[in-house]
Amino acid sequence: EVQLVESGGGLVQPGGSLRLSCAASGFICSNYAMGWFRQAPGKGREWVSYIGWSGDVIFYSASVKGRFTISRDSAKNTLYLQLNNLKPEDTAMYYCAKHSSPYGGAAYTRIQEYNAWGQGTQVTVSS
Repeated sequence: EVQLVESGGGLVQPGGSLRLSCAASGFICSNYAMGWFRQAPGKGREWVSYIGWSGDVIFYSASVKGRFTISRDSAKNTLYLQLNNLKPEDTAMYYCAKHSSPYGGAAYTRIQEYNAWGQGTQVTVSS
């Protein structure tokens, strides 16, 4: 059974940092393209970052580029998202997701391209 479990969220002041983890089981996450999404209260789920199966292809949304870093530890079968210089508008539930194709695809920002999701971890940025 494929499972994704996020952790690492919390309350942080503006300018602070967090590292989110996504522990995968039931599949080898380094064999698949993976993504991070977030959903703020009252808003739709939005794409944040993508890493291709090889790790050579990485994309970020414009709102987080230069502040967030996606990475993966094959030995731990875990996906990470380092969040730096956090802003109040980064407040959201953060979800990791497994792409439906091992090789990913051009439509990597679309929710429909992912076939497994974690339960989410809450990030709140407030002074």
